[in-house]
Amino acid sequence: MLYYERKFKRQGKRYIAGIDEAGRGPLAGPVVASAVILKNFKFKNRIADSKSLTQRSRERAYEEILERAYVGIGVVSEKLVDELNILNATHLAMELAVYDLTIKPDYVLIDGITYPEIPYLKLAIVNGESRSLSIACASIIAKVTRDLIMSYYDILYPKYGFGRHKGYATKMHLRAIKKYGPTPIHRFTFSSII
Repeated sequence: MLYYERKFKRQGKRYIAGIDEAGRGPLAGPVVASAVILKNFKFKNRIADSKSLTQRSRERAYEEILERAYVGIGVVSEKLVDELNILNATHLAMELAVYDLTIKPDYVLIDGITYPEIPYLKLAIVNGESRSLSIACASIIAKVTRDLIMSYYDILYPKYGFGRHKGYATKMHLRAIKKYGPTPIHRFTFSSII
């Protein structure tokens, strides 16, 4: 998972940022992106695509990444998701995450096939969270950060189960929308909400 990091370091790029997002598909809540520049490549905890880790493994890795990397986070609200569309909102979250870094990257590795508008050399990598350690770390930071936000929303809107399904279109969530109507954190441009 270090092919890209090593390749660009050999080219003299010192600070290589990996970017990934969480929350493109849910019916509620923000889209969250993270940018991570690793200080070194050694971790005690397993680092992989956040979706392949248990919640406990993600949380342990999250704490270690915060200690061993420069981390930037970008959060775009559900209202902006509705205004901009999910692709543009995702790009905005990625841009915010890069600008939140305390160190400017020399090169940026992005999970996916499209690029946010950032003034850095960059490369989009399909399935990047499985092919780049930096992107995998960003995947974990974005997912855990978004889960924490949705746990807060679970306290504000306890009838919806946001702490369990994180805003995704589960049967439980769809039943709650049907019974209680949408909350202010629902994405109204997503067809299940209308």
